[in-house]
Amino acid sequence: MDKDQMQALIDAILQEIAQENLKKITEQNELALSTNLSKTQIEITGFTPVIRQPKESVDSLRSSSSLTIDLPDPTTDEMRQKPGVDHPIDSEGLPALISTTTARIGSGRAGTRLRTKSLLLFQSDLAVTQDTLYRDVDPQILAQFNLFSVQTQITEGKEQYLLRPDLGRRLSEEARKTIQERCIKSPNIQICIGDGLSAFAIEVNLPKIFPVLEAGCKTAGLTLGTAFFIQYCRVGVMNDIGDLIQPDVLILLIGERPGLGRAESMSAYMAYRPSAGHTDADREVICNIFDGGGTNPLEAGAYAIQIAKKMIKNQASGVKSKLIE
Repeated sequence: MDKDQMQALIDAILQEIAQENLKKITEQNELALSTNLSKTQIEITGFTPVIRQPKESVDSLRSSSSLTIDLPDPTTDEMRQKPGVDHPIDSEGLPALISTTTARIGSGRAGTRLRTKSLLLFQSDLAVTQDTLYRDVDPQILAQFNLFSVQTQITEGKEQYLLRPDLGRRLSEEARKTIQERCIKSPNIQICIGDGLSAFAIEVNLPKIFPVLEAGCKTAGLTLGTAFFIQYCRVGVMNDIGDLIQPDVLILLIGERPGLGRAESMSAYMAYRPSAGHTDADREVICNIFDGGGTNPLEAGAYAIQIAKKMIKNQASGVKSKLIE
């Protein structure tokens, strides 16, 4: 919708409102005269009389209006890359610049405020972020790969998970017991999946990367442990898992912190024989795993196996591995 169309829409709405107000004023005047009201609720504003009355509901306004307001979806690629600046100095350069970044540039303004399109897009992208932070991973995805579930020391849901990352780094006592009972001990490769800060990232990437990891282990002649899912997971939980299972290499697939409108990014954290006291300096990571702009999940799976083989050869990961090189 261009500037002229928007102005025409505004004029039509104002005209209809004025007609409705005039009709109500006439009815109110007739009622006042017939009942000899000593006071009226009519006040004159300029040349247009206005009645002070309770605000009508949205449904009532829509039913009495003949206007159709149909705004284009601001979340489409076409609308995201459409400049909001009227008459830019470089009409070709601005669209080209917008197409090179996901940053919100060239969106224009309405007076001192955002344009409606920009505001709606921001609210939509923010909703994507909030949704993936507070939702749980679909159980059907976990069932697809025969993953059993355990939980960290978070006991009060997502709010506590966001406020207490330290509790997300430690397994609950029940989780420790379940892992001890159900997992193969001392495998070459142990795969774990954690929801992290984006459940959606696990849902869209796990079906693609998990088969690659399984096939890669088999091809490389590496033994594979019993994979499982960790709810309310932080990266530091790798230490507890390492102490319990004692794998040569632990691979943790975990949802990354979402950005505005970006919720599908996943990371693969890896460590050689993780145990209590290990830090990020002892780990490797493959970040931004997602289709369409990030590291392709299929490629990330193959790369993770290469890194795992290197860790086993060097008997180290993280900074220690770099020093060996």
